[in-house]
Amino acid sequence: MVDAQPGLRSGATPLAVRMRPRSLDEVAGQTHLLTPGSPLVSLASDKTGETGSVSVILWGPPGTGKTTLAQAIAHSSGRRFVELSAVSAGVRDVRQVMDEALSTRDLYGISTVLFLDEIHRFTKAQQDALLPGVENGWVILVAATTENPSFSVISPLLSRSLLLTLETLSDEDLGIVVDRAVADERGLGGRFELDPEARAAIIRLASGDARRALTALEAASVSAGSSSPATSDAMPVITTELVALAVDRALLRYDRNGDEHYDVISAFIKSVRGSDVDAALHYLARMIEAGEDPRFIARRIIVSAGEDIGIADPQALVIAVAAADAVQFIGMPEGRIPLAEAVVYLATAPKSNAAYMALDKAIADVRAGKIGRVPKHLRDAHYPGAKRLGHGKGYIYSHDSELGVVEQQYLPDELKNTVYYDPTEHGNERDVSARLAKLRRIIRGR
Repeated sequence: MVDAQPGLRSGATPLAVRMRPRSLDEVAGQTHLLTPGSPLVSLASDKTGETGSVSVILWGPPGTGKTTLAQAIAHSSGRRFVELSAVSAGVRDVRQVMDEALSTRDLYGISTVLFLDEIHRFTKAQQDALLPGVENGWVILVAATTENPSFSVISPLLSRSLLLTLETLSDEDLGIVVDRAVADERGLGGRFELDPEARAAIIRLASGDARRALTALEAASVSAGSSSPATSDAMPVITTELVALAVDRALLRYDRNGDEHYDVISAFIKSVRGSDVDAALHYLARMIEAGEDPRFIARRIIVSAGEDIGIADPQALVIAVAAADAVQFIGMPEGRIPLAEAVVYLATAPKSNAAYMALDKAIADVRAGKIGRVPKHLRDAHYPGAKRLGHGKGYIYSHDSELGVVEQQYLPDELKNTVYYDPTEHGNERDVSARLAKLRRIIRGR
């Protein structure tokens, strides 16, 4: 049979599988876990199986190298490698692996690495079946999960394993992965030219997921091979148009480190501040589709809640922080849902920057030297000699008053009666404004 697309490897093995690193030295990213002497490096370099027998749980987003690390450890150390998926495996499969691992160790002196993908899908009973093998060292468990192990893995298994957190791959890490796949014989074998803009687009679309990057590269290479004339000696070129065709989405002009990044986030924040919910959702969608880090988006939403809404709706900050926690917990693409909820809430909420403007005024006074001494009646009277100095003398305990508020000077003499906070009439701040006027009249004796 003649290969209709020269340069593409025959068979159905995906590029992401073919390019899986064969040793830890080939792993891109996760440098914080691969320093000399680290548990993973020790596990991979222990040829005797005497020192590196600790089990590990790898927690991280999809495509960050959990399976890659497990296989690299097994291949580097010469151990027997068995892979199970929690989606399809049951207690019987686990027990069979344990029995075989025990026999292999006793008969041949070879230890077994059991890689269990998506361990969070195992029930408590299924996870319990792993305990004897892990505790007695029959297997070295390398378990992978995209969900927080504190909630998805039973405590006895957690206590017998090291929890290692994988980070989303950086653009530089993804660049290494893509370039290697283009050049390596296991990949495209240097038989395709990857346009720089197409390379940037693949990295951007991958959003830190190496598997997604290689899948897009492979699909685009198929299109490049098909569109290249069979009689041409020129090397097929993978272009941005072919990448867009392969992934079936428009390629947005968006550089996470360039002008477009700052322009879009600026427009997003200003749309929320201006209460244009439709524009805010548009820019949110652009950032998500361009592969922007959702944690960055969540952080900006939190800042917006404090800066632009403030006391006009104190619940806005609570919702923004909850959305950030949700994104961190569930990841993408589901994380877009709490992000959208937070954006809609913030954009439609009443706005006020009075709280943080008040702090800025106070900071300006402090920097200008307008500080003064703390009034004596407010000073700490608990340390030896304090009362002799008059500290605390004349202080009125607010709770002794029927109103819970008393006439009393709190600011230093130099700043007496200074006003920093000037609430608006928007939302909740309207009520705050009315209450604050009464409080100031009582406190300042007016």
